[in-house]
Amino acid sequence: MPHSFITPLADRPLERLTRCVFGLGVFGVGVAMQKHGNLGLPPWDVFHDGFSTIVNLSFGHTIVATSALVMLLWIPLRQMPGLGTLINAVEIGLVADLYLSNVEPATNPVLRIALMLGGIVVTGIGSGIYIGAGLGPGPRDGLMTGLAARGMRVSVARTSVEVSIMVIGVILGGAIGIGTLAFALLIGPIVARTLPYFRMRPREAR
Repeated sequence: MPHSFITPLADRPLERLTRCVFGLGVFGVGVAMQKHGNLGLPPWDVFHDGFSTIVNLSFGHTIVATSALVMLLWIPLRQMPGLGTLINAVEIGLVADLYLSNVEPATNPVLRIALMLGGIVVTGIGSGIYIGAGLGPGPRDGLMTGLAARGMRVSVARTSVEVSIMVIGVILGGAIGIGTLAFALLIGPIVARTLPYFRMRPREAR
């Protein structure tokens, strides 16, 4: 696993863990906001949305179940999860369900657009915070870096996995729309902007 994805927990463990948990909570809220905006979901969440109807689980519980399944694919790729990976696998789905069960979905078109765009921004900020903690990639990111470690270019691995999983999600009835395109265009620049502010560097490198 690339060193940039994970830092030993011995280096400021409480701060790293706090940042990781907080960032993943923010991420989960962002995912739920996009769900309530109902204008299309990110590729993986298109799959979660469609798959949830097949397995008869809530949206958030489907995220957790999918994370577990994806991590099984880490075994042949010889990827090792970090503590952040395991927290990621559980927390995002639980936070998303908590939001969805306590906040009413928007019906006003302006509010739906605001939830879609705001959700993308919140997800991007949450990504920067939890990735910056350096406790390991999320299950889905680890799958892509695992494929890259086996010789596939990172960009090809990411595009191939996300397009494939989105197509499967659409077939299963997942919500796709303008929000899906907006996420694809905006999430990279947002994370690129936020990550430098939140990345915790090892003490010896500071």
